[in-house]
Amino acid sequence: MKNKGLILVNVLVFSVIVITVTSALINWGATMLKQTRQIDASEQAFQIAEAGVDYYRWHLAHDSMDYTDGIATSSTGPFIHDFKDKNDNTIGQFWLTITPPPIGSTVVKIKSKGTVLSNPDVSRTIAVTMAIPSLAKYSVAANDVMRFGAGTEVFGPIHSNDGIRFDGVAHNLITSAKDKYIDPDNGSSYRFGVYTTDSPTDPSPPATVPNRPDVFMAGRQFPVPAFDFLGMTTDLSDMKSDAQSSGRYFAASGGEGYRIVLKTDDTFDIYRVNSMTNPSNGCRNDNMGQAGWDTWSVNGQTFLQNYAIPANGIIFVEDHVWVQGQINTARVTIAAGRFPDNPSTRKDITVNNDLLYTNYDGQDTIALVAQGNINTGLSSEDDLRIDAAIIAQNGRAGRFYYSWRCGTGYDRAVLTLYGMIASNKRYGFAYTNGTGYDIRNIIYDQNLLYAPPPNFPLTSDQYTTISWDEVR
Repeated sequence: MKNKGLILVNVLVFSVIVITVTSALINWGATMLKQTRQIDASEQAFQIAEAGVDYYRWHLAHDSMDYTDGIATSSTGPFIHDFKDKNDNTIGQFWLTITPPPIGSTVVKIKSKGTVLSNPDVSRTIAVTMAIPSLAKYSVAANDVMRFGAGTEVFGPIHSNDGIRFDGVAHNLITSAKDKYIDPDNGSSYRFGVYTTDSPTDPSPPATVPNRPDVFMAGRQFPVPAFDFLGMTTDLSDMKSDAQSSGRYFAASGGEGYRIVLKTDDTFDIYRVNSMTNPSNGCRNDNMGQAGWDTWSVNGQTFLQNYAIPANGIIFVEDHVWVQGQINTARVTIAAGRFPDNPSTRKDITVNNDLLYTNYDGQDTIALVAQGNINTGLSSEDDLRIDAAIIAQNGRAGRFYYSWRCGTGYDRAVLTLYGMIASNKRYGFAYTNGTGYDIRNIIYDQNLLYAPPPNFPLTSDQYTTISWDEVR
């Protein structure tokens, strides 16, 4: 009888153990199943959120200016879309919030929240920033040969559709559309598409391209695809139309052109230029044959009016224009041209006095877009700073040749350009015999790449992703 009792006790003990273990396993299994379902729902929500980003990337590819999901509204969202499986069953939704770019910028911010019907408490959110790169992907871009002499220091990418001779210091990549070219300043032999004569001089092709980190600190590449300068004609015409519709448009002055003085209170003064400074006796172009040569320095002027910088930031002048001053949290494009386009009537922009930003974090941007040349004149400041993205659509960005007979203005000390340069013809603010600016500092403004001034030319019509984050 005692053995029978002991067996019963053992059965009871083992039964309790089995029940406890079984219950624990069942609870563990239920917990794991719940967690698995939670993980599955979370992964589904994440995929749905990504689908929302992909959808709006596709939407912008078909309508790059639509930031309201095709709906006539001023709301930024959320715009809600059902997400369906392969059997056309709705299994979740993505909620889109779109932040459009500020004036002049191409930066679009997309926030997509994904949810699943099977577990409404689960959601995942992705924030993506997209933009279209502008012409300001370069610090200097040209459609002609370029020569950067000793004393030039450039902080930004450089590109030419022709060859480049570079004897200064480049802190970023230099590229050319040509694998080799004949440098008009250096004999009749072929040179590399990008080369230097800074000792030791590069060999001639087909020799191996030497590594020169003392000159090309980030390297050099050639050949690479060319940039379409001719396409910028449409951009200038669009600027005129936008200025006439909602910006500031000025017809021919009846004089030499206009002088614009930008101010930090979001206004500008405009003057009619009545005359330019006459060159002194003996001051001439010294057989350089540069079309359009003059002192390009204001002598007489008449004040016309003070205007507010327009909301769209576009000022178009159908005449020559001189620009100077300073802005503070403004975005402005000043363009000069005359249509129909004719080489004999193309208009230039001249900067002889400092043109400055107050803020260097992307809040301030200026573009100078000339149908002809971008100039610094004979009477330009000895230490001149230009904060701007400048484009010489059909001409060149630079300075005319002034000989020693032109007085002290022929030799200038320092030019600092913070922004970028695009020049259809050969760029240059100095000459080999000591005329022009002795030191040229070209500092690339990286803010211009995706947040350029209003109506600034773009290098593509497609958005690229510049940041991607999951919002926790």
